[in-house]
Amino acid sequence: MKNTTLRLVLIIGLLAGVNWLASQFFFRWDLTEDKRYSISEATKQLLSDLDKDIIVNVYLNGDLPAGFERLESATRETLEEFKTYANGHLIINYSDPSEASSEEQRQKQYLNLVDRGLTPTNVFANEDGKRTEKIIFPGVIVQADTMSVPVQLLKGNRSSSPEEQLNQSYEGVEFEIASAIRLLGSQEHKKVGLVVSHTKISPARLSDLIATIQQSYDVFLDMNNPESYEGLDALLVLKPDSAFSDDEKFKLDQYIMGGGKALFFVDGARVDSVSLDGNYAQPQDLNLNDLFFKWGARVNTNLVKDLNCAEILLNVGNMGDKPEIRPMPWRFFPLLNNFGTHTITRNLNAVYTRFLSSIDTVGGVPEINKTPLLMTSGYTQVVNAPALVGYNEARKDPDPATYNNGTKLAGVLLEGSFTSLFANRILPGDPRAAKFKSKGNPAKVIICSDGDLIVNDYDYKRNAPLPLGYDRVTKQTFGNKDFVMHALDYMTDANGLIKARNKQIDIRALDKIQIQENKKFWQALNLLLPIALIGIFGALRYYLRVRKFT
Repeated sequence: MKNTTLRLVLIIGLLAGVNWLASQFFFRWDLTEDKRYSISEATKQLLSDLDKDIIVNVYLNGDLPAGFERLESATRETLEEFKTYANGHLIINYSDPSEASSEEQRQKQYLNLVDRGLTPTNVFANEDGKRTEKIIFPGVIVQADTMSVPVQLLKGNRSSSPEEQLNQSYEGVEFEIASAIRLLGSQEHKKVGLVVSHTKISPARLSDLIATIQQSYDVFLDMNNPESYEGLDALLVLKPDSAFSDDEKFKLDQYIMGGGKALFFVDGARVDSVSLDGNYAQPQDLNLNDLFFKWGARVNTNLVKDLNCAEILLNVGNMGDKPEIRPMPWRFFPLLNNFGTHTITRNLNAVYTRFLSSIDTVGGVPEINKTPLLMTSGYTQVVNAPALVGYNEARKDPDPATYNNGTKLAGVLLEGSFTSLFANRILPGDPRAAKFKSKGNPAKVIICSDGDLIVNDYDYKRNAPLPLGYDRVTKQTFGNKDFVMHALDYMTDANGLIKARNKQIDIRALDKIQIQENKKFWQALNLLLPIALIGIFGALRYYLRVRKFT
């Protein structure tokens, strides 16, 4: 009796000690190989710094197909992990938009979510031999005070299989939701400058990009031509079509020498419409070639034709007395679906381009690290400017054997300590000599050889801009906006939240043929094995008890 009491006291004392230690020292242990239940240190810091309540309304809920159930589980698990570090400032609500008292109420709920920025997905399934359709909203809305941010969770590369795309969405849950929380929780925004004084593109054609950047950053236009770009966290040069003066080039050079971050979206060739039959491409000199060359890159004065391309609507003849308009592949509009292995482009959807030029990297700049970001397919043909770009070519079936110029670089990231183009050129008596830097602090530059990558289309009937990356022909929205925003995040995010995009969850697919052939065996095994194990455990326990008391 005395031993039993002592043992009970020791157990209670041990449990009390473990409970006290758990209250004093917090830790979580993720035993999975791919760390699927862990979140990045930057996300933990973001959540622990919250000073106001953030509400996350999850609409991916209810009776879901297997693939979306996995995405829903990932969202739930990620948010529960978020809640652990948020010090009570994170509130999570789950709801199924399809639950309603009437069909009219259900449609009203759907429209409300669409108006708030979520995109529905139609899911088809077979139930008891009947084809069923369900509308689901794979997204969340993050709220704080009177502001809200829609977060689309179903992302990834559209050319991937549905299973791969869902897995890519699974991998991106942490980054997408954490980015929305950062947007609502941040009191101070980084400063981004837009160089638009060298482009003739109308503001309406840049409006979607500017509006998106303004959600996360303080935006400054260079219409007043500042003396320097000092103080900006990033600088975007948007589709210039007129040459930069040497003074303007000096400002760009010194901004990078000061450790600046710049993104250039430039054309190697200028394409002008000359008639209804086509366009004329000619070399474009922006007076930036020597600056890019000094940094280790060169934008070529050519156009790249790619068999992996978008379509244009073309009059292919008449049907009766009416013109016949058909979508035709237009190889001068490459779809970039070949990416470098970098955080910026991980799981990115294809990028839509128009009249793309190629980029070459330059040797002899060992201190600069060059990372390819955007590339064409391997089936390309290069047209050197000047050249006539005739629409009639879209009617012809291309010969793949003639598209043999290989993969071409269309976007490159340059990182390191740059050397000034103006080194040994600034004389002591020059007013600029006092602040001149010949060798720079670590900086980052991205050069993309298509200025149209950041230009949105415009719906003149509705008098409203279309989303950046939207293709009128296929009605798809490509990854242009995501590419720019991820690049900006990488450039300006000192805390490294963008690194959450590196999460990789392996697909451990089952052998479907084996499952189909041995279906009854696996069903019987799953049904009988647990019962057998319980029976064995019970028999063993009974035997030990009989042996003990005999």
